[in-house]
Amino acid sequence: MMPLSYDEFKARTDTVQEQIAAACRQAGRNPTEVELLAVTKTHPATAVEYAARYGLRAVGENRVQEAVEKRAGCYATIAWELIGHLQSNKAKLAVDNFARVQSVDSEKLLTHLNRAAENAGMILPILLQINSGNDPAKFGAEPTEAAHLLEAALGKSYLQVDGLMTIAPLSDDPDVAVRTFTNLRTIRDELAATFSVPLRELSMGMSGDMSVAIAAGSTQVRVGTALFGARD
Repeated sequence: MMPLSYDEFKARTDTVQEQIAAACRQAGRNPTEVELLAVTKTHPATAVEYAARYGLRAVGENRVQEAVEKRAGCYATIAWELIGHLQSNKAKLAVDNFARVQSVDSEKLLTHLNRAAENAGMILPILLQINSGNDPAKFGAEPTEAAHLLEAALGKSYLQVDGLMTIAPLSDDPDVAVRTFTNLRTIRDELAATFSVPLRELSMGMSGDMSVAIAAGSTQVRVGTALFGARD
């Protein structure tokens, strides 16, 4: 269980919001341009309720099944975003339970999500996950495939592409994260120009590397540990 009171959570979240604001000031950006996504994976439904009570727009979950079970016992009014790898056979479950899917990395998954969204009578917002750090341990389309994936996504009537997402490789070298995030920003700018679409969202940066992500143009940082403490 999460041994954390709401007051402790609020204090931690205030600190993270201050860190986001400081990183924005240093980068010459407006703090309102960067959203804090509370990552509640492996934490109980209470974590989601804390995030809603604080006034955050959304929480991020890694696994569809975990989120489904958590939602069943959670009465908070908040958006749920899927940030973990999604298998095509869980596309319908994802469409039924998430306001946005951030981890779309293949044409096959696009097809399954589009069909599920059509059957649900809705337009599903998505982000395309790009492996901009060229990390063999990470999911995501290769940077060379990004244009092809976006073209396929734009052809789906029931999907709305909000932007791109990436996860930096685990490394003791901070330059690795800088390169990963700068690369995603460059890919986004090139795709937006080529396809004449805004691709406003850049979901990149977590507890340990959010400042460099914000400097590179992140519009959403995904933070769990700094808000809720270490996971079980």
